[in-house]
Amino acid sequence: MFALMIILYCFIKKAYKNTKDIVINKLKINAQSSNQHHPKLNILQLSDLHLENISISPNELYEKLKDEPIDLIALTGDFLDRKRTIPKLIPYLKTINQLQPKYGIYAVLGNHDYVLRSKNLKVLIETLEKYNCKVLQNETDIISVQGTRVNIIGIDDFSTKRSNIEAAYKGITFGTNLVLTHDPNIVLNMKNYHFDYLLAGHFHGGQICYPKAYHLVKMGKLARMNIIKGFHMRDGKPFYISEGLGQTGVNIRVGSRPEMTLHELTLEIANREVVKVI
Repeated sequence: MFALMIILYCFIKKAYKNTKDIVINKLKINAQSSNQHHPKLNILQLSDLHLENISISPNELYEKLKDEPIDLIALTGDFLDRKRTIPKLIPYLKTINQLQPKYGIYAVLGNHDYVLRSKNLKVLIETLEKYNCKVLQNETDIISVQGTRVNIIGIDDFSTKRSNIEAAYKGITFGTNLVLTHDPNIVLNMKNYHFDYLLAGHFHGGQICYPKAYHLVKMGKLARMNIIKGFHMRDGKPFYISEGLGQTGVNIRVGSRPEMTLHELTLEIANREVVKVI
């Protein structure tokens, strides 16, 4: 029994240490079909901070990212799920503002954020907005990158049945479509909606994989297809699932690593007139 307890202690200690083993993944999207005249958008994606269980401090986050070229920051949901954690978010928001993204900071909400009741959820959204985060709930914001229109499309959380794709795409007639959402299962419902790139999180790369993340089967079809992290294509369109920066439940990881992701998105110089195909 004593030996078993020692083994369990060592396992948990190593699993906790894994939460500090943060990787910065870097991807280049559309680079193979581009030329030097096509503008690029450098996007930092931070997902699933789960501030109740996070092993990186705001200062450590800044030190890891301060020398990276960042044009836009995308926060893809699950900041926290307790009212008392909201003040803990503020130092992280101050830090990402220090990174001075040229085109701003955009955020969508995740299923854990919606654990907060209406009043506390409002406080969370107001806190994000106070620190220059544009919170998109089934809506679009538009930026211009070297004369190229980019539609930042925020689709609300799919797992809690708050997604409204049609509303999110309302009014879009042309441009590059960058979709931000939390639950990547939404891509299974977007065959008729064009996007050039979609960023999501939600699965934590399994967080605890033994050797597979069997516990994710209840989290939708993508998880049952073992599409739980990294770069993928659906209906010819690219999307990325972050393993997230924090942890949920317990602050351990087995077979997964927390990540921050830098996406270099090459923009097509074209006025795409159709975003929905009937």
